[in-house]
Amino acid sequence: MNSVTDLHDHPAGDSADFLHRLADFLGSHRRVLVLTGAGLSTASGIPGYRDAEGIRRGRPPTEGPEFRRSDALRRRYWARSTVGWPVLAQAEPNDGHRALARLERSGHVAHVITQNVDGLHQRAGTHSLIELHGNIHQVRCLACGHVQARAALQERLLRDNPALAGVLAQPLPDGDAQLEPESLEQFVVPDCAICGGVLQPDVVFFGDNVPRERTQQALAWMDDADALLVVGTSLMVFSGYRFAKLAAAAGKPIAAVNVGKTRADELIGLKVALPAQQALPRVAAMLDGAPIS
Repeated sequence: MNSVTDLHDHPAGDSADFLHRLADFLGSHRRVLVLTGAGLSTASGIPGYRDAEGIRRGRPPTEGPEFRRSDALRRRYWARSTVGWPVLAQAEPNDGHRALARLERSGHVAHVITQNVDGLHQRAGTHSLIELHGNIHQVRCLACGHVQARAALQERLLRDNPALAGVLAQPLPDGDAQLEPESLEQFVVPDCAICGGVLQPDVVFFGDNVPRERTQQALAWMDDADALLVVGTSLMVFSGYRFAKLAAAAGKPIAAVNVGKTRADELIGLKVALPAQQALPRVAAMLDGAPIS
């Protein structure tokens, strides 16, 4: 078990030293696996799930079994999604995403596993990627399996529910929004245009399991890795925390770039408590031989 060395335990002037140590960490391991979470995408305008103490903000998350069982919950989800979708649709990769893609191209990162569903890693240029919890930009029919783009479904949602066009509400992390219950009564829930079945965003809701093939590939990458870098996640969800547990059990070093507490702090050897969009570009530049800014 490692004893975490945290930037917050040292004067602010030591940040360059911590970044050098992170660069050394990446430069001294050939097969670094990166695990990312919602904190990486907050600089892209997508709200995070938790505060600095790892406590979840806002209302309880959508539960998969209840979504599939309850017409009322589906109505609530899709109404909120109609309002909140533009936040995700308009989000762009930030400097943290781009730095990880740069580190992959330079050979300092072998693979990336993300808990995020926003699709920003691909848009930034990361290639060896597993989206552990799926991709919000796709919608799947639970009856016939037909997949369509979420952007195309938005046109239908607004056509069938014109009163929601232009409605403003507090955006939430998974592309929905905090919408008042009275706004939902007349909402028309979308169904599959092919078979009339129930539509679900192609993501792993709380209470659902990550698909077995996806889990097996991610675990194979963890087994092959010689180090783990955690970026922008508190690791409070077990599907992410398990990778820190596995790395520690195998004696593989763990570093983290995360503002705030993580569930695995006692397993992390080096923790840079800076936003990813600040830390990672500087580390990538150092590894490319550029002076740190």
